[in-house]
Amino acid sequence: MVASAFTSSAVTGVAKVARVASSCATCVLPVARIATVVIGGVVAVEAVPMVLSAMGFTATGITSSSIAAKMMSAAATANGGGVAPGSLVATLQSLGATGLSGLTKFILGSTGSAIAAGIARFY
Repeated sequence: MVASAFTSSAVTGVAKVARVASSCATCVLPVARIATVVIGGVVAVEAVPMVLSAMGFTATGITSSSIAAKMMSAAATANGGGVAPGSLVATLQSLGATGLSGLTKFILGSTGSAIAAGIARFY
């Protein structure tokens, strides 16, 4: 279900960009490169919540016997029994529980697009 929604949103975004790019008379970037950049941004934004969930940082808390549980145990041991506010484990659990903010999505999308553009230069 998630993969089909992810694929559908990526295809829709690429189709919109391709339509705009094909009507541009002065565009110098090929449509394939534009599509690569758009897909890179979408993948970055959509992958982070899935990875957090797979690690065990979920909306209902940290999943037992997961990577997140092991990280939490190590952080609690290092801090004398508790997880420090603002630590990596606390931040990742907050993101897993509440989701990504608009600014975070923008930064992730921009970073993913930039990485995809850099990779696309070589092909």
